[in-house]
Amino acid sequence: MYFAALLARTAEGWEASDTELDDVETLTDLIELARGASKDDDTVLAFLEHEDAWFGVVRVDGEDDPHIYVSDAAAAARTSYGSMLTDELLGRDPDDDLDSLVDLDGTEDGEPDRDDEDADSDAPAPVGPLGDGDILADLGMEEKELKALEGDALESIADMLGCSMEGLEAVR
Repeated sequence: MYFAALLARTAEGWEASDTELDDVETLTDLIELARGASKDDDTVLAFLEHEDAWFGVVRVDGEDDPHIYVSDAAAAARTSYGSMLTDELLGRDPDDDLDSLVDLDGTEDGEPDRDDEDADSDAPAPVGPLGDGDILADLGMEEKELKALEGDALESIADMLGCSMEGLEAVR
């Protein structure tokens, strides 16, 4: 089971809101959902959690490229929303898996010719954190603290940001 929330910075502080992932099929969909929660292109953190196995944070600052962090890439890669994040971090194209099912290049052994860069993208996701460990550093949480989070990571992040617990409890 997934839990998803958006933490949006406003003039009054941080506001937490839950979000439905029903219409999120790609990372672009998630980023657009986060941007939609922002007023005046302020920072929005999209938070995803899967049964305490892993959590991910996608930081969107206006129209800048998003920053992504995943607490356990190997665990995340085995789930639909987690693989969306790890594929981006590892430079994988999700559509490549479909291409590997059909021999389109005419090779006799059925293995498509690949250059070294493509071969690296097939490596399994590493066990442990992956992505921008400094994603929250300018907000007060250093990489070491982020990597040490266990259990209810969203609560710890919201507390660090000064997001009211009432708002957080409302989205849980």
